[in-house]
Amino acid sequence: MAEVLVVDDDRTQQLIVSKILKRMGLKAIFASDGVEALEQVQKNHPELVILDIFMPRMNGTEVCQRLKEDEQTHALPVVMYSAQEREFASYGETVGHADAYLSKICHPQALVDTINQVFLKIEN
Repeated sequence: MAEVLVVDDDRTQQLIVSKILKRMGLKAIFASDGVEALEQVQKNHPELVILDIFMPRMNGTEVCQRLKEDEQTHALPVVMYSAQEREFASYGETVGHADAYLSKICHPQALVDTINQVFLKIEN
């Protein structure tokens, strides 16, 4: 079963995403901030990271940039998943070169579709 790291400081969001992942046959592991996220990546080697932008200690943008700049994790897919109302396209390069961007206010199927698209890219 593929592991997905869900990084969010909101426990409710962690549970929502975890239920969606479970229905997809994926296992969720969690981090509550950016520092913990980087530790979890090194410890558990997930196949995907779903990453909130606004978190304590280190924001999602910085986590994504560090993952993409590290030779060992640069290919790890990252989905930025934020409640931020502005469109992600306006973030440009500041979002750390994530593989996909999605609003938390989307329909759950949009998250499922995005995860499937990211995994398809990996396979090809």
